[in-house]
Amino acid sequence: MSVAAGQYTAEAEAVEQYERQAARNPWLLLWGRLRKKRLAMLSLAIVLVIYGAGIAAPLLAPYSYTEQNLERGLEGPSADHWLGTDRLGRDMLSRVLYSARTTLIVTVAVVLSGTLILGNFLGLLAGYRGGWIDSLIMRVGDVFASLPGLPMLILLNATLLPRVLQWVGWVEDHTPISGLSSSGTASYFTVFGALALFSWVGTARLIRAQVLQLRERDFILAAQATGGSTWHIIWRHLMPNVSFLIILEVSAVLGSVAGSEILLTWFGVGVQPPNPSFGAMLFEGSGARTFQAHPHLLLVPAAVVTSLMFAFALLGDALNDAVRGR
Repeated sequence: MSVAAGQYTAEAEAVEQYERQAARNPWLLLWGRLRKKRLAMLSLAIVLVIYGAGIAAPLLAPYSYTEQNLERGLEGPSADHWLGTDRLGRDMLSRVLYSARTTLIVTVAVVLSGTLILGNFLGLLAGYRGGWIDSLIMRVGDVFASLPGLPMLILLNATLLPRVLQWVGWVEDHTPISGLSSSGTASYFTVFGALALFSWVGTARLIRAQVLQLRERDFILAAQATGGSTWHIIWRHLMPNVSFLIILEVSAVLGSVAGSEILLTWFGVGVQPPNPSFGAMLFEGSGARTFQAHPHLLLVPAAVVTSLMFAFALLGDALNDAVRGR
């Protein structure tokens, strides 16, 4: 009986200690809520496995994504090629791993530049300063929001890609930097630049709405009375109070950005060959006759893309519930 009482006391002390730490660190409290959700942990594991495999693609891929063997084209899964080969005899497993890396690169670049930097900065500035600054930022956002997203992305990528290729060629010719064209830097830059140009509007509006409420609070008025500058108040007082909104926005944007990159490449204006992308793999495997004759061409990339999109959706819902304390 004493042993059971001692175990209960130890568990109670551990719980109390965790609650004290969580009270001091809201991120710890958020993680504690999130890890109790099995679907959230499963979704997070799927995202980490897919993107982790993309990061380690040079180490994990059995072949290069450009290595061709025309004599072994359109083969099904085998001991040499676990997921089969495509029309040019390229290993599907290697293409999937490098395609995951492509999606990761574009997604991280768009989220960092469009959502975290541009969207948050403009939303904080517009909400706190107000006046003509707020009007200017929001009117520009309204212009971007009123444009049809997908057609504009296709148009921008189709028109800017040749210019970006010329710029990359000039850089290689006039600087010691080399390998930009062969590595697909031009297409990567064009895709994430176009996506970032449209992805900041929703984030800026959300952050601005929250800042409009926060700037009337006593702690903001006190910071203004003590002579705090605009940047000091934004970064030291407003930013910590909208951090959870930033997490929710990022979780919502990740899936849509990854899907947009895949869709643009499927239309032929995204990441250009020979650089691998799920969009190109899905396009090559589409078609009724192709699917009937060689189903692995479509099933392999579709399974990975579906798992990734579904994991992002479940993880976003779980994060939303964790932030709201559910």
